[in-house]
Amino acid sequence: MYSPPYNQVEDRAERVAFMRSNSFCLLVTGAGGELAASHLPCLVEERGEKLALVMHMARANPQWQSFFDDEALVVFSGPHAYVSPRWYERAPAVPTWNYAAVHAYGVPRVIEEREAKHASQRRLVAELDPQWLPAFDALPREYIDQMLNGIVNFELEVTRLETRWKLSQNRGRREQELIIGRLEEAGEGALAELTRKHLV
Repeated sequence: MYSPPYNQVEDRAERVAFMRSNSFCLLVTGAGGELAASHLPCLVEERGEKLALVMHMARANPQWQSFFDDEALVVFSGPHAYVSPRWYERAPAVPTWNYAAVHAYGVPRVIEEREAKHASQRRLVAELDPQWLPAFDALPREYIDQMLNGIVNFELEVTRLETRWKLSQNRGRREQELIIGRLEEAGEGALAELTRKHLV
């Protein structure tokens, strides 16, 4: 991902928090030169110094059959919005689009063992719907096994991360502040808040 140094984020805690807050991601693979992509929920787990992405897809989805030992890309997309040149004090100017994104790379590893698959799905429920967790735990084993047989669980240990927080840092603090105000007026509060956090 193209990302000038002033758009990059090195703080691990911020990157992990961003990934967890935007955890419905895009998995892209390209074994044999044929690209495939799936939109999937993702658990971002810290394991010591390592990051692991825990995911699953329908068994009927052919993408998992081409994992092999090839690197995959997982895209986490955050808030984004059009930025009008009308918002700047300085002219001339052109329109742009501000956004935040993380690209994570690694090799997917399929999880076959039943108890590990079940534990993975339980962690996902605990993360997304903790109030329903007791009901999940009470589901009949036969039903759970049927559901588990219909999915493929896999993990991806992150080998590298790329970040881009494109928040008009190249325009300077005053114009970033003007953009924050316009974003708030347009109902783009999340992007405004992120821009405020990264004022130059």
